[in-house]
Amino acid sequence: MKIAILSRNPNLYSTKRLLEAIQKAGHEAIIVNHGVCDLIIEQEGPSIIYKGEKITDVDAIIPRIGASVTFYGTAVVRQFELMGAFSAVNSQAIVRSRDKLRSLQILSSAGLGMPKTAFTNFSKGGEKQIIDHVGGAPLIIKLLEGTQGLGVVLAETRKASQSVIEAFHGLKARIIIQEFIKEAKGADIRAFIVNGKVVGAMKRQGAEGEFRSNLHRGGKASIIKLSRAEKAAALGAAKALGLDVAGVDMLQSARGPLILEVNSSPGLEGIEKATGIDIAGAIIKFIEEGVNKRPMKISSQ
Repeated sequence: MKIAILSRNPNLYSTKRLLEAIQKAGHEAIIVNHGVCDLIIEQEGPSIIYKGEKITDVDAIIPRIGASVTFYGTAVVRQFELMGAFSAVNSQAIVRSRDKLRSLQILSSAGLGMPKTAFTNFSKGGEKQIIDHVGGAPLIIKLLEGTQGLGVVLAETRKASQSVIEAFHGLKARIIIQEFIKEAKGADIRAFIVNGKVVGAMKRQGAEGEFRSNLHRGGKASIIKLSRAEKAAALGAAKALGLDVAGVDMLQSARGPLILEVNSSPGLEGIEKATGIDIAGAIIKFIEEGVNKRPMKISSQ
């Protein structure tokens, strides 16, 4: 089997681990920088040109699409799908999960627990009302385009909340306003989902004085055993967004697990080092099953 890892950086831990896992399973592995792929769309069918050569005979792909290149990256994933390759993560599911507002709307409609969240269209003078909708200060203000904890602000008072919201609105920056979950104490849970199963989970604790638990911002990770409710919430979130491989971030609260975000390209380093579990290997096993179950192609169309 020939498996392509779509990654712009072959030196990343996740890319190297997936490469190792593919080769360990006895398959051929290639790394493709999706940022420099050319997509050919014509009557004969879709094709991809990479470094001057047409890519052929790829059985499956593992998208590692960064948030900054979601549009082009998902176009490349979609092209591979149309060419008959099995994708560990569906192109439309990536698009769905990358839109923070849309993903929260979907999770809400699925009845999953989450912090109270509000979104407004730069309504002047509506800051006080929107603060009340999420239960008052302190509260969290997030840029819709933020990643890895960047663009996330904790406003501790009503006055500060109002000022920050006004400032973002003045810049025409799209934000969501969320309830602050005090009892989480700067920690969250990441559950790693592969093919409808939780294959690993870790608790991330923010650095002292830091309300964000992201490992990129100095947070520490440790293995955790999920409660039945936490496992059900994580699986429900991945299913609602159509993701077969996902990292589901949750807060522990007095009213149960609350979904923060569902990541379609979750990193492997933190979860593998915290748990000692071969997450990369689990992804390759899922791909093997998926390729074997896919319908046989009967024509080039």
